[in-house]
Amino acid sequence: MPVPTIEVANLSKCFFDRQRGEIRAVDGISFRCFPGRVFGLLGPNGAGKTTTLRMLSCALKPTTGSITVVGADAASEPDRVRRSLGFLSGATGLYERLSAREILEFFGRLFGIGDTHLRGRIDELATLLHMGDFLDRGCGKLSAGQRQKVSIARTLIHDPPVIILDEPTANLDVIVAREVVQFVEAERRAGKTILYSTHIMSEVERLCDDVALVDEGRLLVSGPLAEVRGSRSMEEVFLDLHDRARGRAVGTA
Repeated sequence: MPVPTIEVANLSKCFFDRQRGEIRAVDGISFRCFPGRVFGLLGPNGAGKTTTLRMLSCALKPTTGSITVVGADAASEPDRVRRSLGFLSGATGLYERLSAREILEFFGRLFGIGDTHLRGRIDELATLLHMGDFLDRGCGKLSAGQRQKVSIARTLIHDPPVIILDEPTANLDVIVAREVVQFVEAERRAGKTILYSTHIMSEVERLCDDVALVDEGRLLVSGPLAEVRGSRSMEEVFLDLHDRARGRAVGTA
């Protein structure tokens, strides 16, 4: 059994609301992700997925529990964790006056990448994500799909071993969405650990090796995709667990 690249143990995050009191956005979830595999984190809106991903990226501190990424503890070594992963947030913005190439150069230098290596890395990502036609165009003039590709390339500029993608194909046309899915498949073949959050069950069935379903911050089921699915589609599994177990943990597959 390979060593897990991500280990999440009893992770919780609480917020306080003046009207509702304590809100447990994430409530004691645990899972592990492995190299060369895509781990799907699934759940309805408000389930706690994005909060979980933000804690993994060290943008939020957990209330309780632990996170380890490539052997680094997120609480005591957040900088090591950040260097080990690339995080594509659903709310990523771009500097509209800069070209796609200038965006990648800027973030590459933030990671301390030398100019020669950086030029090669930008060319590699431009080929992988089919960005050649707009690499030197201002980001303010790019389509939604082109902007998403720039955001993905920015996420990967330092070639991290762990990639976290939050709804990477949301609001994209079918052609660009297919290219993003193909990119994820290529990164898995390259041995990367990919944590993939999406509502699109066809993507889950095509891409994911392992899945975890969460609802109201609680883990409902987790395990290899084939075991979680059984003979049903992921949409059937998802809706069944949501309808039967909303508000309580069902267990682990």
